[in-house]
Amino acid sequence: MKKYLPIVGVLAFFKFIIHWFGNQNYGFHRDELLHLSVSEHLAWGFMEFPPFIALVGKVSYLLFDYSLLGVRIFPTLAGLAILYLCCAMAKELGGKSKAVLIAGVCVLAFLPFYRNHTLFQPVAFDQLFWTLGFFFLIKYIKTENSKFLLLMGATAGLGLMNKYTMLVWGFGIAIGLLFYKKAELYKSKWLYLSGGLALLIFLPNILWQLSSDVPFLLHLEVLKSKQLDAIDPLDFGLSQLEFIFTFIVSLIGLSVVFFDAQLKKYKSVGIAFLAIFFTMWILQSKAYYFFAAYPVVFAAGAVKIEHLLSVKPKWNYAVVAVLIVPVIPFIPQLTPILPIESYVEYTDKQVIDGRIELTGDYADMFGWEEQVSLVDSLYQEYCTDGITNCVIWAENYGEAGAIKILGDKYGLPDPISRHGSFWLWGYQNKDADVWISIGNETGSVNSVFEEVELVKRIYHKYAIGEENGIPVYICRKPKLDIEQWWKDYENHIFD
Repeated sequence: MKKYLPIVGVLAFFKFIIHWFGNQNYGFHRDELLHLSVSEHLAWGFMEFPPFIALVGKVSYLLFDYSLLGVRIFPTLAGLAILYLCCAMAKELGGKSKAVLIAGVCVLAFLPFYRNHTLFQPVAFDQLFWTLGFFFLIKYIKTENSKFLLLMGATAGLGLMNKYTMLVWGFGIAIGLLFYKKAELYKSKWLYLSGGLALLIFLPNILWQLSSDVPFLLHLEVLKSKQLDAIDPLDFGLSQLEFIFTFIVSLIGLSVVFFDAQLKKYKSVGIAFLAIFFTMWILQSKAYYFFAAYPVVFAAGAVKIEHLLSVKPKWNYAVVAVLIVPVIPFIPQLTPILPIESYVEYTDKQVIDGRIELTGDYADMFGWEEQVSLVDSLYQEYCTDGITNCVIWAENYGEAGAIKILGDKYGLPDPISRHGSFWLWGYQNKDADVWISIGNETGSVNSVFEEVELVKRIYHKYAIGEENGIPVYICRKPKLDIEQWWKDYENHIFD
């Protein structure tokens, strides 16, 4: 691989530069605010996800404080690692320089990766662990060295500590290995040691789930009823076709592990890929969950293309151009490399009723600073006795995360929220004299407090709809038992 590092280095440089500009624009996404918030409460699990993202968030804070660029460097590094691993898999599958180049360009040309490797979410690390796991599987099939099974098990365990979709990856691998030398590997102790290692790494989260009444099941139930059930079964399959040129490379890669004389010994990789695809389709998964599986078939496809063009190797550069040139105009829509005014002009967005409707991800990066600034002004006015006299109550994890993370520079106390993992951290002071409510509607605050005063509704022309016109109240005199009110909400924290 050493002699191909200049190729990988150039590709990685271009990807890094794109993200360097994209990572520092706009503001924190609501999910990023949640992931940074949980990093201040390290545990073996959280209501929405396993603990890996919190650990990375803590490392980010220690290195860069709450810097937008510093936080987003971690998903970008995961993306660069995926690019390297994709190129490395092409080499392991027998590819030379052109295959390494095409494999890396496929990662650059696959548009969803720009979004995934910008936002500080478990998605980028999930893709990394899937890709690393496939890399170790290829290494094992090529060498039959048992250490690669153990490394695959460790990767699976770490992946499970990051995102539960790793379970589907593991299921796919288990199915694929049934077709490796007629399931001979299932007679080997090393496969079971590999699985045991994965379980051992994952065990702390399992114990946390059991001790916390398995919130994963509640979260999955709400996710299914609110989002997954609404997905048309055809959408999952059709979404894979949206990126047509990289999809063609992936189809080539999938086919060659079944039919190519040199590569069909990797048939179990292709079967695992298909098992994962159909499992996710049956489970009505979101399409992007499956994107983590593509690098391995990009690598196989690149090897076959290089072989097909071996007589006229210069045609490989035409393939590279066909892959990368058509996607360039769309990159600003996936990672914010353009200032917001330039982006609005570039995409010809129109002002309607004083607002410009951005895509969900971009819209979720605006409005938080204004919310925190208003809450701070109220806190300075009403909370003269400090934290013991005042509670900041946010309706959802975005608003709570904004106050917790962005409010740090104002010296604001931690907020409370009954949404998701924030519910775990309690209601603070039930005897507070003043409650600053943000995002909670009139009915909610009136059901809890005797005295309610609307201060303002917050608007932002770029913010997402649900964060536009949100109310801020000053509330006094709770008329409910706050402790019981909090406890009774446990089964509704994802509502």
